[in-house]
Amino acid sequence: MGSLEKFEASVADRVARPPGAFWLATEIPRVALGVHLMASAVPLLATTASGDGHPVLFLPGLGANDLSTLALRNFLRLRGWRPYGWHLGRNVGPTAAVRAELPVAIQRIARRNRAKVSVIGWSLGGIYARELAHQHPECIRQVITLASPYRLQHPRQSRAESMFTRFAHLHAQDAEQPTATGRSAYPLSVPSTSFCSKEDGIVAWQHCLGPATEHSESVRVRSSHLSIGFDPHMFYAIADRLAQPEDDWRPFVPPGALRCFFPESENPHGDADVA
Repeated sequence: MGSLEKFEASVADRVARPPGAFWLATEIPRVALGVHLMASAVPLLATTASGDGHPVLFLPGLGANDLSTLALRNFLRLRGWRPYGWHLGRNVGPTAAVRAELPVAIQRIARRNRAKVSVIGWSLGGIYARELAHQHPECIRQVITLASPYRLQHPRQSRAESMFTRFAHLHAQDAEQPTATGRSAYPLSVPSTSFCSKEDGIVAWQHCLGPATEHSESVRVRSSHLSIGFDPHMFYAIADRLAQPEDDWRPFVPPGALRCFFPESENPHGDADVA
């Protein structure tokens, strides 16, 4: 059995259930807290890395639309990047439109900007992002996933199962479910950062981990599933990742003042390092 197969077997053995009711109950309050803290974090956000103007495509999570990524997109625009929404309405899962339009969009954005595109995917959006990187690595600069369970074995292991099932009739007939058996679970040929949280109330954080390679990392954060795209410390971390030189990617190192938001984690699977 190869290292990837051993890794996936370890995940499947250790993570069989979704997060507990306590963390689920904290999801909405923590979104409100994250939004509230953004106003007081303006001095911090003004010190984040500056962009080089390259394009960044945002893919929302299940049940969300471009409004969910608006704050992040506006922040990155002010810091010097060129953000794009996905413009496909509400994300209801792997529909025929999603499967057909995303590859076209990534090629169009890269061609229009004459530059590779960084792709940021939130939850299910991160699974799409990794699939795009497998399909069109020539168009993609890096992939950043926010609480994306791309190693999920079955939707029932997530608190989002009922929503995913509700939209199943809209999914492409030949679409793979977002599980660890899809290509999104395999290492990418482009740099990637997977942000995960033990405080996630929707998906178990172990499903968001990948084997560490010379250009990939998993970073533990203190965020909930729904607040990870609003928490000010995540704005800092995302800007830091996007500011990496295209040909000189390096792992994330949080500054001392923010280290408490990026705790070190024990290595749960033996072959995946978590910052």
